[in-house]
Amino acid sequence: MIRRLIVRRSPIHGNGVYAAVDIPARTALIQYKGRLLTHAQADRLYGDGADTGHTFLFTLNDKYIVDANVGGNSARWINHSCSPNCEAWIEEVDGGLHDKVMIGTKRAIKAGEELTYDYGITLDVPHTAKMKRIWACHCGAKRCTGTMLKPKRGRK
Repeated sequence: MIRRLIVRRSPIHGNGVYAAVDIPARTALIQYKGRLLTHAQADRLYGDGADTGHTFLFTLNDKYIVDANVGGNSARWINHSCSPNCEAWIEEVDGGLHDKVMIGTKRAIKAGEELTYDYGITLDVPHTAKMKRIWACHCGAKRCTGTMLKPKRGRK
């Protein structure tokens, strides 16, 4: 079996995941794996995480979060970009414990290209200059917003 993905150092942040071969558009690549926690368990273990700018937590649904800190796979090293070549989606199996986070290509990706997706991070805390620095984006995209944080919707 030919490996499609390789983990190595990234100019964006820490480790990154790269295509080992050319990969077509709209290809499911990898499941984001880790232990399942309830939202309350994640809050007890990690707090709200707002002050770190780093997390391996992925919201699965209203009940669960995937914690790639424990039992995680290489999907946890896929970096954020404001102009991503991949996307993440939830495959609903039963609306709970068996749902999956999947990551796949939005467009064709050449061998050697780093895989990225938009983290879509929303925090309940104010998006102050300090928070934007903590959650700074270093993707290098032409239209980089400078932060991984998404605007809060419905606020005036």
